[in-house]
Amino acid sequence: VQLQASGGGSVQAGGSLRLSCAASGLTFSSYVMGWFRQAPGKEREVVAVISWNGGTTFYADSVKGRFTISRDNAKNTVYLQMDSLKPEDTAVYYCAGRLGRLVVTAAAQYNYWGQGTQVTVSS
Repeated sequence: VQLQASGGGSVQAGGSLRLSCAASGLTFSSYVMGWFRQAPGKEREVVAVISWNGGTTFYADSVKGRFTISRDNAKNTVYLQMDSLKPEDTAVYYCAGRLGRLVVTAAAQYNYWGQGTQVTVSS
């Protein structure tokens, strides 16, 4: 199983980025997919989660209204559209997959993780 995250970069506050996570080696539609992030000196935190069919989503309060998670099961890919970025969004962003249909937010319950992509937002 491989999760390959991409799309990170450096932007100014108020800008946008779109992260992608391409999955291989698994039945993608059987997995709940999530985006997490970890800033220096902080614990990994959930950003957004999407159910196997996209029908249910969860957003952390800090990103609600600014970020949008989506998935394309035909392409085995999950996306995170990030708009109105703030300096406090600066972190390494990870995609993760959890087998099953229950939408959960705890990182420990995810089976597979991508390598992370750096997002840096300057003021």
